[in-house]
Amino acid sequence: MIAVGAAAMAGRPLAMPPLIVQTILMTLGVSLGSMVTPELISGMARYPASIALLAAATFCATFASSFYLQRIHGWDRTSALLAGTPGALSQITMLANEKGADVAGIAVVQTFRVIVLTAALPILLALTGTAGLSAVSGQFETAPVWALILLAATAVLVSYVLHRLNFPASWMFGAMLGSAVLHGTGFVHGGLPRELYAAALIGIGTLIGTRFARIRVRTFVSHLKAALGSFLIAASISAIFVAFMVLVIGASFSDTVVAFAPGAMDAMLALALTLHIDPLFVGAHHLSRFMFVSITTPGIVHLFGKPQVDADD
Repeated sequence: MIAVGAAAMAGRPLAMPPLIVQTILMTLGVSLGSMVTPELISGMARYPASIALLAAATFCATFASSFYLQRIHGWDRTSALLAGTPGALSQITMLANEKGADVAGIAVVQTFRVIVLTAALPILLALTGTAGLSAVSGQFETAPVWALILLAATAVLVSYVLHRLNFPASWMFGAMLGSAVLHGTGFVHGGLPRELYAAALIGIGTLIGTRFARIRVRTFVSHLKAALGSFLIAASISAIFVAFMVLVIGASFSDTVVAFAPGAMDAMLALALTLHIDPLFVGAHHLSRFMFVSITTPGIVHLFGKPQVDADD
């Protein structure tokens, strides 16, 4: 994303063919869906209070960050709402593109938040002594060939149906939904080969990078300031809910910090495995928030976002 974004800001004409974009999004969707397991789904039912608090934290962080971006940096309501929504970067980016929002600014704010969290959380937990930093990393099993074929066919079918229904971010969400059903029911075990997952991450980074085309360096710096302020607000609100969880409910500090961190679900799950944090607790909460964001964001943007103006108006 940095390499392509820099080239785009330098004035290079960059674009990706729609078929490649759709393939990247479906590949990423299948990878995200493969993290859903029967145990993860059952885990969601065991944490109703904390998941409800997470939904409240997400709602508060979204609108507080949106208010800040509008009042301090002069963003329009749609761009501010999408930038302030924690997690689901790929879907938020696609929705922003469909709504004519400031995609480059949203990408800067969202990506800045994920990068800071990924770097800061291990340091925070190490300093507090609540998690051990080790070389352990999650080794995700690769599904057998027949399952990979089934996953690919299901991803294309569900994504195409949602696309025909004009569902937001249909290519990635459809693939994620199909993969989640197959994995959540226990019919398929394992995910895509690590090389395909890495290629999808590189692809989505490249796609986001192309959104920086024709953006000025001064505007980029302005987005960074907005990103820092938005992150501090979201982190402060999350910290309040984490404190309530730990001090009142008695939840584990390390588990709650990673579970309530407004970062990407796959990154936070990998972080939980690396830091010896309960991946079931973290996964159940991030999956719940991902579903909450995916379901409510289009409606929130429609109700509170800027009115859409046709090109002919």
